[in-house]
Amino acid sequence: MQISIASLCLLAASSASAFTAQAPSRTVSSLQMSEVNDDEAAMAATAAITTSNGWVPDSNKFAWGLPGTLDPVENFDPLGFANDCDLLTMKRYREAEVTHGRVAMLAFIGFLVQESGFHPLFNLSGKSLGPAIRHLDVVKANAPIFFEILIIGIGASEFSRALAGWEKPGDAGGFPGNLRAEYFPGDIGFDPLGLKPESYEDFAEMSTKELQQGRLAMLAIAGFIAQELVNGKGILENFGL
Repeated sequence: MQISIASLCLLAASSASAFTAQAPSRTVSSLQMSEVNDDEAAMAATAAITTSNGWVPDSNKFAWGLPGTLDPVENFDPLGFANDCDLLTMKRYREAEVTHGRVAMLAFIGFLVQESGFHPLFNLSGKSLGPAIRHLDVVKANAPIFFEILIIGIGASEFSRALAGWEKPGDAGGFPGNLRAEYFPGDIGFDPLGLKPESYEDFAEMSTKELQQGRLAMLAIAGFIAQELVNGKGILENFGL
């Protein structure tokens, strides 16, 4: 009888222990469901917001209806980045594309200007410095402080862009962060010549032109760098200029 009583006690204890272990599992599951519902609600609220230039996200359109497509290949996405892509991720993709396109356009002009012998920031005019990919070596030798100034300038620019378009890190759920709901990717408010159109249709057309030029510039600058690394000659020199 004593053995039976002991066995019953052990069974009761094990049953209670099993019940206690399962309780946290149900709690976590309900929390996860709550987070999923909150995320879906946030996405729906974000998609319903019209951005500062009139763009309204549309999940039924390619890339949520962002401008940037042209005939004859309108929805060009061979690697499928836009497939099942949520709105916040798509906006980050476009922000990165626009930013890199602008940098590439400036770099394209910089390559040609520097290799033509015009150096407005340094007293090096008329000197042949070779391919543009090596010009920073010359700058470092002649004006080392330029790199400190360059870093400060880039940092200020990126800080301003972050304030214009990105949520605060604590509000964005951590890395990689999210763009503001009302922010259109790339529209940081920098328009010193007043070229931004009033209507969204005109803005979308101008945005598409900028994207196409930026994409071409990214391909071109990659070709410039590869060519100069191969034979050590400047782009203009490769063309016999």
